[in-house]
Amino acid sequence: MTAMAGLQPKHFLWQVEERIATVRLDRPDRKNPLTFESYAELRDTFRALPYADDVDAVVFASNGGNFCSGGDVHDIIGPLIDMDMKGLLAFTRMTGDLVKAMIGCGKPVIAAVDGISVGAGAIVAMASDIRLGTPEAKTAFLFTRVGLAGCDMGACAILPRIIGQGRAAELLYTGRSMSAEEGLAWGYFNALHDAEKLEEEAMAFARRLVAGPVFAHGITKTQLNQEWSMSLEQAIEAEAQAQAICMQTKDFERAYKAFVAKEKPVFEGN
Repeated sequence: MTAMAGLQPKHFLWQVEERIATVRLDRPDRKNPLTFESYAELRDTFRALPYADDVDAVVFASNGGNFCSGGDVHDIIGPLIDMDMKGLLAFTRMTGDLVKAMIGCGKPVIAAVDGISVGAGAIVAMASDIRLGTPEAKTAFLFTRVGLAGCDMGACAILPRIIGQGRAAELLYTGRSMSAEEGLAWGYFNALHDAEKLEEEAMAFARRLVAGPVFAHGITKTQLNQEWSMSLEQAIEAEAQAQAICMQTKDFERAYKAFVAKEKPVFEGN
C-alpha cells in the first residue's frame, strides 16, 4: 500500500483531506479542457488509487464555475487531424483507459458538476459513481458535432444504464445539451445544489462514505460494475461470495457489537 496525499501532479490540482482526494482541472480560463498530458496523468493517478491507504473517496470538482470543456481544441483536436491510424488508436485507447481506471479504482468517485461538462468532460462525470450538479450545469456528449460517433470512452455502454436507452440515444446522436433539470429528472444527477454549496455538499457526501465501511464500499463498486456482464444467477453467486468476504471484516463485527450496545458503529475500513 502507498500514500497519495503528497502527490504533486503537473497537469491538475490534487488535495487530500480527511481521506478524501479532491481533483480539479486547472485551466479555468478555458473552462478546464483536457490535454494529452492531463488525460495520461489522470489515468495513472486513478490506476494508483487501489493501492492508496490514505484515500477512501474521490471528489472530482469543478473550477472557476465549470467542470470540463472536453478535449482541448488546439492541444488535442488539431494534432489528431495529422495522426495516422496507429496514433489515433493509441489516443482513443488512452482516453478509454481513464474511464476504466476510474471504474477500477476501488474508491467511490463523486463528480461535482458546475457549468460546462461536455465531451470528455461529460464522460468523466458519467464514469463517476455519484453526480451532483448545479442548476447551471450543462452536459453534452457533443462528439457528433465534431463529425465523430457518439460511442466514445464507453458512452454507449454506460449512459443508457444511467438514463435509459432512448434518452441516451437522443443525446449521443444529436450532441445537444442536457439541462440540469433534465439530468435530475432522468437520474443522471443524484441532486442539484446552488453553486456556492456544490463542493460543500460533495464533500459532505464523501465524508458519509468515508465514515462507513470503506472496504465494503470497494466491494460494492466492484459488483456494481462487474455485474453488468453477468447473468442473474452469476450475479447472485458473485454477491454471495463478496458478502462472505465482507463478513470476515472487523467492521462487520464492530457493527454487531455497536448494535448490541445500542451505540453507533465506528468503522475503520478493515
